[in-house]
Amino acid sequence: MQLQTIVDSPGVFISYDAENDWLYVDWKGEHDQQSSQATCGLMLTTLQAWPCHKILNDNSSITQTTMQLNQWTARWLEQMRTAGLQYIAWVLPRHLMARQAVETIVHAISTPRVGTFDDVASAYIWLQQQPVSVNT
Repeated sequence: MQLQTIVDSPGVFISYDAENDWLYVDWKGEHDQQSSQATCGLMLTTLQAWPCHKILNDNSSITQTTMQLNQWTARWLEQMRTAGLQYIAWVLPRHLMARQAVETIVHAISTPRVGTFDDVASAYIWLQQQPVSVNT
């Protein structure tokens, strides 16, 4: 995976993988509702600037999160779909409490299509296999 760095901050690393035409988002450390929304905002801005249909969303380095599904999240997901997002390969956090919080959110998402994984390699393979629809 050869990545072009777009955002590199203490809480998140966002890059573009030109070979696969997708974004790679690596969340780091602790995230509360405010930092999660800020990071999601960065993801949307990046997707709009680097249009693609897939995101490899790596939460394996999250140590804690209190993000909850709410109206803001629903609006954000709709904006991501409007920007062209069709698939998210979501690598779950290793820490149990953070993992449970993320799983609650992921299970409530119907579109874009979300696959959940314990490691980046499995997420990578799944995401490569997903067909992009040009009609969306």
